[in-house]
Amino acid sequence: MTSAAGSAPWDLFGYFADHREQVLELLWSHTWLSVLPVVVGLLVALPIGWLARRYRWAYPPIVSVTGLLYTIPSLALFVIMPTLLGTQILDPLNVVAALTVYTVALLVRVVADGLAAVPEDVLQAATAMGLTRLQLLRMVQLPLAVPVIAAGLRVATVANVSLVAIAATIGIPQLGQLFITGFQLSVSGPYYPPIVLGIVLCVALALLLDRLIVLSARLLTPWQRVVTAR
Repeated sequence: MTSAAGSAPWDLFGYFADHREQVLELLWSHTWLSVLPVVVGLLVALPIGWLARRYRWAYPPIVSVTGLLYTIPSLALFVIMPTLLGTQILDPLNVVAALTVYTVALLVRVVADGLAAVPEDVLQAATAMGLTRLQLLRMVQLPLAVPVIAAGLRVATVANVSLVAIAATIGIPQLGQLFITGFQLSVSGPYYPPIVLGIVLCVALALLLDRLIVLSARLLTPWQRVVTAR
């Protein structure tokens, strides 16, 4: 993707038409690189967050340590991952692993606080009905914590869409590659179509994923609609 194809410096649609196949491939790569870490990160954060909620003495150290993970610079983490995982520098797995770390850092506190927000009288009533601890978590605590966890997922997902673009600096193909292409084509003068296109697609992807999380949360919490209707 190195030719300007005769497009004007602001001809966004012309650039997309000339490079449609490549741009769609980059968009697909950007999508799964953004979504997969959120799914894996949530699966990891759920038991850690539950432990932080179950044992009150564990909450401060667990939340503090996982929160500090988010302070690691993303580019440094992308470069370190091949050494930790034994992968090649251009392996997309490095990006997935790095963004999973960030997702866990964001979601552990969210999960713990979401579970803590479940009213104590509800937990006591469920326990009196004979629910085991696992059933209590699966049937009561997690469903009631969905709105809080969904809010955290929205933040983590949008953040991942932004962070994935940085991986273009180490050669991982995704929408961030459009920014690099734009800079390369601007040597003899400003050429913005790939840059603007990359920004537009990143924003559109973030909005789409955010909306999907909102809709999923509504489907998982039908009682919320009843309360709202009242």
